Amino acid sequence: MSRIIVVGAGINGVTAAIELRKRGHEVVLVDPGPLPHPLAASTDVSKAVRAAYGADEDYTALAERSIKLWRQWNEEFGTKLYHEVGVMFVRSRKMEPGDFEYESLKLLEKRGLKVARMDTPQLWKRFPAWNPELYRDGVLEIEAGYSESGRAVAMLTERATSAGVELQSGSRFVCLDENENRVKGIVLEKSRRNAVIPSEVRESRAGIDQVVSRAPSTSLGMTTLAGDFVVMAVGAWTPYLLPFTKKFFRATGQPVFHLEPSDPELFAPERFPVFGADITTTGYYGFPINRDGVVKIANHGAGREMSPDSPERVVTADDEKKLCQFLVSTFPSLVDAPIVYTRVCMYCDTHDGHFWIARDPEREGLVVAAGDSGHGFKFAPVLGEITADAVEGKDNPLLHKFRWRPEVRAGTATDAARSK
Repeated sequence: MSRIIVVGAGINGVTAAIELRKRGHEVVLVDPGPLPHPLAASTDVSKAVRAAYGADEDYTALAERSIKLWRQWNEEFGTKLYHEVGVMFVRSRKMEPGDFEYESLKLLEKRGLKVARMDTPQLWKRFPAWNPELYRDGVLEIEAGYSESGRAVAMLTERATSAGVELQSGSRFVCLDENENRVKGIVLEKSRRNAVIPSEVRESRAGIDQVVSRAPSTSLGMTTLAGDFVVMAVGAWTPYLLPFTKKFFRATGQPVFHLEPSDPELFAPERFPVFGADITTTGYYGFPINRDGVVKIANHGAGREMSPDSPERVVTADDEKKLCQFLVSTFPSLVDAPIVYTRVCMYCDTHDGHFWIARDPEREGLVVAAGDSGHGFKFAPVLGEITADAVEGKDNPLLHKFRWRPEVRAGTATDAARSK
């Protein structure tokens, strides 16, 4: 049994901690808190869960397995964390071979998944919020949907502690404790934080009057935490907390909007599935109305490079202008809907768009679990075991895809669903 320190209690970190503890290791989960961390990408109302990945069979198969486990989590937790409302990727012109939507449809059909091609006026009548004259073709993945991400992280954190994971919230990672080529642990700054979870954003239209607040803290000094392995699962903070990874990772911010429709029925799940609208060119995707009466629409694009703690982490007037242009063409009934909340969701991008879950060949004892590239949360039920396999040095075919790969250069991204 090893003593393993997992830094970061977002979805990567908490699932890794649970799996490693299940395998008999002593696990310490470290996070500055509060939990769920208000600035983490995981702390959100919803994340898409879908198997549509163009022609990429690895991700499609992994997503299929994840969806089955999301259903199992619903039963285990006794609440719906995963909502199977369907996911629809559509485009304004007919799909052709090579298109993300076309290749997704063909692969999903090949694997025997339930899909429908969105290429007739009769099908579009099911979704009255859409502009049927603009979108002509696409794929509806019927057994897909979305997860309530913030709730999932909170419940998994409780599961981790009940399983025996030691949680150190209120501890800020300072640096690795390393000797020559061996990582022996981490250096922490302990702090006493306000127990009240802050509102990390007071975000409003066009980012005006937006404030990124922090819970007040008092430094209690530095301390060293020893371990046999250190797993860094800190998302978009990775290139800032581990400066030597700046060659591999880029932290980018993507605008997220919550709108309050005047006709909520148009956006009920049975009439408005999770969607991507010409996503490879516009980047826009979204969700049906949630329990708070809002429709979430966000962008899956190139984003703006920034630190997760940057004061520039605000939705801009230009972001809002582009959203309005999209709404005019796609969802006319949302044009005048008030924007009740905005945030900037952070991605940890790799050059090729794949996860980076691997041991550092130059630092024995260090595992980096990052590189979500904006499509990671759907894989929550399987991420922990992949990371645990990397820690234990077990054979897992996906670990080759997610290996330590400094040879990969910028501009080789393969996420077919992401606008450039």
